[in-house]
Amino acid sequence: PQAGGICSKGVLFSSSCCMCRFMATNDLMLELQKDSIKLDEDSERKVVIMLLKLLEDKNGEVQNLAVKCLAPLVSKVKEPQVETMVDTLCSNMTSDKEQLRDISSMGLKTVIAELPLSSSGLTLTVSVCKKITSQLIGAMGKQDDVSVQLEALDILSDMLGSGALVSFHGSLLSSLLPQLTSPRMAVRKRSILALGHLVPCCSPALFSQLTEHLLTELSKGPPTSNTRTYIQCLATVSRQGGHRVGEHLEKLIPMVVKFTGVEDDELREYCFQAFEAFIRRCPKEMSPHVATVTQLCLKFMTFDPNYNYDDTEEEEDSMDIEDGLDEESDDEYSDDDDMSWKVRRSSIKCLEALISTRRDLLLSFYSSICPTLLTRFKEREENVRADVFAAFSTLLRQTRVGSSHHGLILAGSDVPAIVKAIHRQLKEKSIKSRQGCFCLLTELAHTVPGALEEHIPALIPGIVFSLTDKSTSSTMRIDALTFFHVLLLSHPPQAFQPHMQVLLPPVVACVEDTFYKITSEALLVTQQLVRVIRPQGQAAAAGGFDPKPFVREAFSVTMKRLKATDIDQEVKERAISCMGHMVCHLGDHLGAELQGVLAIFLERLKNEITRLTAVRTITLISASPLKTDLTSILPEALSVLGSFLRKNQRALKLGTLACLTALVTHHAASIKPAALEPVLSELPALVDETDMHVSQVSITLLTCMAKACPSSLAKISSSVLPGVFRLVHSPLLQGGALVAIVDFLQALVLSKTSNLGYSQLLKSLTEPFHSPQSPADGSVIHRQSYHSVARCVAALSSASPKETPSTVAGGRGQLHLFLNSWRSVNNFTCLLIVVLLYLWFKVKTAASCALGSMAVGSLKDYLPFLLKEISAQPRRQYLLLHSLKEVISACPASSLSPHVESIWALLFQNCECQEEGTRNLVAECLGKLTLGNPAQLLPRLKQQLKAGSPLARSTVVTAIKFTIVDHPALIDSLLKDCIGDFLKTLQDEDINVRRVALVMFNSAAHNKPSLIRGLLGAVLPHLYKETQIRKDLIREVEMGPFKHTVDDGLDVRKAAFECMYTLLDSCLEGLDVLQFLDHVEEGLKDHYDIRMLTFLMLARLVSLCPAAVLQRLDRLVEPLKATCTTKVKAGSVKQEFEKQEELRRSAMRAVAALLAVPEVERSPSMADFANQIRSNADMASIYQSVQGGEGGGPTESMDMS
Repeated sequence: PQAGGICSKGVLFSSSCCMCRFMATNDLMLELQKDSIKLDEDSERKVVIMLLKLLEDKNGEVQNLAVKCLAPLVSKVKEPQVETMVDTLCSNMTSDKEQLRDISSMGLKTVIAELPLSSSGLTLTVSVCKKITSQLIGAMGKQDDVSVQLEALDILSDMLGSGALVSFHGSLLSSLLPQLTSPRMAVRKRSILALGHLVPCCSPALFSQLTEHLLTELSKGPPTSNTRTYIQCLATVSRQGGHRVGEHLEKLIPMVVKFTGVEDDELREYCFQAFEAFIRRCPKEMSPHVATVTQLCLKFMTFDPNYNYDDTEEEEDSMDIEDGLDEESDDEYSDDDDMSWKVRRSSIKCLEALISTRRDLLLSFYSSICPTLLTRFKEREENVRADVFAAFSTLLRQTRVGSSHHGLILAGSDVPAIVKAIHRQLKEKSIKSRQGCFCLLTELAHTVPGALEEHIPALIPGIVFSLTDKSTSSTMRIDALTFFHVLLLSHPPQAFQPHMQVLLPPVVACVEDTFYKITSEALLVTQQLVRVIRPQGQAAAAGGFDPKPFVREAFSVTMKRLKATDIDQEVKERAISCMGHMVCHLGDHLGAELQGVLAIFLERLKNEITRLTAVRTITLISASPLKTDLTSILPEALSVLGSFLRKNQRALKLGTLACLTALVTHHAASIKPAALEPVLSELPALVDETDMHVSQVSITLLTCMAKACPSSLAKISSSVLPGVFRLVHSPLLQGGALVAIVDFLQALVLSKTSNLGYSQLLKSLTEPFHSPQSPADGSVIHRQSYHSVARCVAALSSASPKETPSTVAGGRGQLHLFLNSWRSVNNFTCLLIVVLLYLWFKVKTAASCALGSMAVGSLKDYLPFLLKEISAQPRRQYLLLHSLKEVISACPASSLSPHVESIWALLFQNCECQEEGTRNLVAECLGKLTLGNPAQLLPRLKQQLKAGSPLARSTVVTAIKFTIVDHPALIDSLLKDCIGDFLKTLQDEDINVRRVALVMFNSAAHNKPSLIRGLLGAVLPHLYKETQIRKDLIREVEMGPFKHTVDDGLDVRKAAFECMYTLLDSCLEGLDVLQFLDHVEEGLKDHYDIRMLTFLMLARLVSLCPAAVLQRLDRLVEPLKATCTTKVKAGSVKQEFEKQEELRRSAMRAVAALLAVPEVERSPSMADFANQIRSNADMASIYQSVQGGEGGGPTESMDMS
C-alpha cells in the first residue's frame, strides 16, 4: 500500500458524518497493521496529525479506533513523530475535558506498551519515556484534579515495569514520596503501586533512600491514617524488592512491632502483611525475629474482642441441637464496624508464610503453633476459618516434604484433637468450611497413612452428608470423594467393612450423577470399596465379612456406565477399571453376568480410545486368585493383543506384553499353541537393542511360554532366537535384560523343545568368537559381549551339567570368554587351569573372577589357598584381591564368619600399598566384609583411623564408602552413630585423605542422606573450605622449553563441588542457601571442570529456590557473562575450541534457567545481559539451541556415577 492512499482519505477523516470517520479510521488501522506499508517523512507527519485530531473526535467509537491505530503506528514512524504524539497526548492529559483526558491516557499506555526494548530501539524508548515522565511529574505536582493524578500514576507504573527509566528513577522517587500523604486514599494506593514497580529496578542507593524515608516518617509518630499508608508501602516494597529489604530489617522490625500495639485494626492488618512479606522475601535475615513475630501472630490470631467463645460447650449432640441458635448469635454479634477479623486473618497468613519458608523449625512449630491453630478451628468468620485450615494444611504438607518428620504427629495427641475439632464442621452448612476440612484431612491422610483408622466412625457421617445433601455444590462433592478415596487407599479394608451399609449407597448415587467429574471420582471410590468388600492377599486372611449384600448394588450401577458409549473418556476408562476390579475380587458372585462383562471388555479392547485401559484390566483379571474362566474371549483377545505389538504407542506395547505374560502364566491350559502364533510373529521386531526395556519384557514373555506351553516355541529358532542372540552380542546388554535372557535360555534348555538343545544354543552363542575379527568391517567383539555370552554359557551349563565337561574341553581356545562361564561349575580341574593360565594377559581378569566364584562353592578348600597366594604373589596381588572380592560379595556372612579374622588380617597388611588401585580393592573388600558383621567390625575400622598412616586412613575411609549401600541394611543404625568420627578426616592434614573423605560423604548424601543430615552443621564449614583455591598447592613444572602449571588441589575441589551438587537434591532443607551460593559464585570463576559443575548447580538452584538466587543475581551475572563472551585465542588446538564451546553452552543453560524466572529481568545487569544475548548473533544461536533442548536443557543433571 502507498502512503499517498492513506493521506488521500484525509477528507473522510474530517467529514461531518461520524460513520464516514469511523470507516476511514478502521481502514487506516487495517493498512497500518500490514508489514508492507511504507511511509515517507511527509506522510508520517500527516498520518500522526490526523490521528491526534481523531483522538478529540466527538464520537467515542472513533476515538477508541484512533487509540488502536497508535500501536502499529509507533513502529512505522521515526523518532520525531513519536515524540510529537507523546507531547500532544501528555498535554491532553491536563485538559479540562474528562473524555479527552481518559482517551489520551489510554493512548499513552498504548504507546508505552509498543516501545521497542531491543538495543537498536532503546534510544527511542529512553528519550520518549523521559519526555513522558518529565511532563507527568509536572502534571502530577500542579494538578488539583485527582483523576489526572491517578492516570499519571498508572502510566508511570507501566513505564517503570518496562525498565527503560533507569536515569529518571531519582526524580520519580522524589515526586512519588509526597503523594503518600495525599488527602485522597486512591492517590496513596496508586503511589504505593508505582513505588512497587520502581523498587525492583532502582539502584541500591535509591532503595536505601526510600526505606530511610519510610523509617524517618514512621519514627515521627504520624497520624494513624498516614502510618497505615507507610506500613502498607513497606509491605509492597518488601514484596517487590525482595531480598534488598534484608539489610534494613534490623531497623524496620522494631518499628512494625511497635505499631501492632496501636488500637487500630487496619493498621495491625498492614503490620502483619509487612511481616509476611519480610518472611517470604528475606527468610534468612528474619531468623533472629522469628520468635517475636510468632508470638505476635499467636496473640492476634485469637483477637476477637466482640465475641465470647464458649470453650466448655464441646459435646457433639449439644452442638447439633443448638445449630439454629448459633446463626442468631452470629447475627447478634456481627457488626459492620468490626474489623478484628482482618487482624486474625492477616496474622494467620503470616504464620502460614512462616511455616512454608522455615521447614527447619517444624518441630518447634508443632509445640508452639499447632495447639493454637487447633483452637481456632472454631473461628466464627468463614473466610478466617478457611485460612486456619489452609495454614494447618501447609503445616502437614511441609511435614510430608521433610521426610524425617513423617511420624511427628503421631508422637502426640494431635490426630484425635484434629478430628475432634473438625468432624462437627463436616456437617455445617458452610461449603467453604467443609472444603477446608476435607483439604486438611486429605493432607493428614497423605502425611501419616493409617493415622485416622480409629477415627473413621467419626468422619463417615460428614462424608455421607456432603455426598447426599441437596444443597451441596459439585465441587464440594468432588472434594469429599477425593478425600474418601485417599482415606480408602491409606487405611486397611477392615476399618471400613462395618460401615459399608452406610457408605455404599451415597457413592453409588454419585456414580449416577449427571456431572461427569463426580461420576469419575465416584467410580474411583467404588473401585476401592470393592477392595474393602472382599480384600485379597494378607487382608483377606482376616476374613469374616460377607460381600454378598453389596455386590448387586455396586455391579448394576458400574455396568450401566460400562455399557454407555456416549460418555466422557475419563468416565469410560474408570468404568472399565472399576468393573475389572469387581471381576478380580468378586467374579465368583457375578454368575451369568460375568460372560457379558468379558464380552464388553473384548469390545473395549478393540476400541482405539479405550484399548490401553482394557489391556490393563485384562492383566488384572488374569492374575486374579479367583482364576476367572476367560475361555470365551481368549482366542480373539490374543489375536487383538498380537496386533497391538505392531503399534507405535510404547505404553500400549509394554501393557500388552505384561497382559500376555499374565495370560500365559495363569491360563496356559486354555491356550492352544496356534492361538499364540499372532503374538510370536510380532516378537522378533521387539527384541532389539534400540529399546532394552521392551526387549526385556518380550524375553520375559518368551520365558513364560517356554515354561507354560513349550510346544508353542517349536518355530522360534528361525524367528525370535536370532534377535535374542544379536542382543547377547550387543555391547549395550546389561542388568535386567541380561538376567531375562539368562532365564530364558535356561527355560529353553529345560523345556526339551526339539532343535533347541544345549549344543545348538551353545553353538549360536559362541559363533562370533570363532570368526576372524576385523576393525574394518566392524566385526570386533566388544568386551561387554564376552561377559554377556559367558553368563549365558554358565546358565546353560548349570541347566545341563552332563554336557559341561565337553564345553570346558572345547573352550580352551577362547579362555578369555569361558573362564567367566565356569563360575557356576564347581570343578577342581577348572581351578588348576585357571591358576596355570594366569600368565595369559587377555584372561587375567576373567581368571581372577572365576577363581573367586569357584571358591564360593567350597570355601574350606579354596579360600586358604587364595589367601596364601595373595601374600606369596605380590605381582599377582591385584588380580587375586579381585578373586577375594568375589568371595566376600557372593558368600553369606554365616559361611564366611570362620574366615573373617584371617581375611581381615591379610587386608590390613596390604592397606598401605603404594598402588591406589590395590588400596581401593582392599577398601572394597573391607567394606563388604564389614557389611556382613557390622557390630563386630565397624568399631575395629574406627580404631584404625587413629593407628594408621595417611595411606591406611584413606583406605579405611574408602572402606566406609562401600558400607553405604542404596538399600536398607543392618549397618545403617550403627553407621549413623559413628559416621561423624569418619567425617572428621575432612580436617586431616593429608590432602588425599580429605579427598576420599569427600567422596565418602558424597556417597552418603546420595545413597543414605539420613546418615549425614544431623551432621551438616559441623561438616559444611570443612566442605566449603575445600572449595577454595589454595595457592600453596599450585606449582610449575618444566616440560622442555615450556612451563606447565599443575594444581594439586583441583581433585579435592572437584570432589567438594560434587558433594555440594548432591546435597541440593538430598539435604536442601539443611543448607543455608545464601552461604551455599557464595561458594557456587567462586566456582563460576574456577577451573573448566569446576565451572561445568557450578553451571549445573546454578540451573538446579534456580528451580529449587529462585528467591535466594535472585538475592545474589547481580554477583552471579558477571562470571556468566564472562564465560559466554570469552573467545579462544586464534591458533589454539581443536580440543581447546571444543572445550570453550561446551563451557559456553553450559553457561547459557544456566542463563536460560535464570531467564525462565519472571522477576529476573527486573535486575538492570541481567536485563542488559539478556539484551546483549539477543543482539549478538553468536550468543543468540547458542541460547536458541539450549532453549530448544539441543544438547540438553537447563535442568540437565550431573552424572553421579
